Amino acid sequence: MTGPAPLIGHDEAWRIWRAAMMGERMHHGWILAGREGLGKASFAMAAAAELVAEPGVSQPSAEAHPDILVLSPLPANDDEAKKRDDGKPFQLKRNITIDQVRALQRRLTTRPTLGRRRAVIIDAADLLEKNAVNALLKSLEEPPLGTFFLLVVHALGRLLPTVRSRCRILRFQSLTEADVARALDAEAPHLDADTRRMALLLAGGAPGAALAFAGQDLARAHAIFERLLERGDPDLSLRASLTSVLGARPDRERLAATIEAARMTVVRALNRAADPERLRLVDVHARLVRLAAEAPIYNFDAGMLMTEIGSLLASAAPIREGAHQVSCLQTRK
Repeated sequence: MTGPAPLIGHDEAWRIWRAAMMGERMHHGWILAGREGLGKASFAMAAAAELVAEPGVSQPSAEAHPDILVLSPLPANDDEAKKRDDGKPFQLKRNITIDQVRALQRRLTTRPTLGRRRAVIIDAADLLEKNAVNALLKSLEEPPLGTFFLLVVHALGRLLPTVRSRCRILRFQSLTEADVARALDAEAPHLDADTRRMALLLAGGAPGAALAFAGQDLARAHAIFERLLERGDPDLSLRASLTSVLGARPDRERLAATIEAARMTVVRALNRAADPERLRLVDVHARLVRLAAEAPIYNFDAGMLMTEIGSLLASAAPIREGAHQVSCLQTRK
């Protein structure tokens, strides 16, 4: 997951949410849908704070509010939990478990603490285990009085139709480049020029993505990605450089950000490619999407993974006439 993005943009989402709050019967289930990094989780926290607030009652911050319950992946193990408690970077589990959902449901048997309403944020509902989804479905079918669910969802197609049918969908669109720049400068004002440029180029309208790319210092990797797409890698030197740039033991978040940076580099190339090149780029994009899905599941060797990414990008480079002639000569030999 990416870090929280500043609350910039999404005026239409706010209009719909606040109009619903002013209505007589607000829907109890909401899906906040859009690509990762748009600020949906930040929106959920701010919207939940508005929802549970009671006139004349002092309210704590959303993060400490007893009537705002957040369900997200836990630390991967006890060592990672200790890092979290010590304020250090830590790894998360890949999924939200059924035990977490059941613990949440036990809390929902009590009344809200400070007012009439309680908000449950699930960040992200894409990460719920299959059994956890089925357990959550029971609460969505028969929601406790005064309880509202906000499901942050990065890929709506991965959510069960039975869940979607019980919620109102609030869609989040990509922000303008100017808004992404504002968010990036607000959260990371001291970036060097190359890192800022790279983050804005690859963000795709998602401020959280820009922050993730900037935080992982992927400017050099992005420069290699662009060269691979432009001229290939006949002597393997670019792939070797890519492996050294990423380091010997990059963590899961760095690997995920690197694959996403490669994918967005291909997306940008697609936007300016001539027809003969588009088929190769589309194929490489599909394979990078598949690689991103497989990487969290399988323990890939980091060096081999970077070589695979480099090979995919090199395969999409334009075929030059001289290179074609050399290939033909080698084949004849």
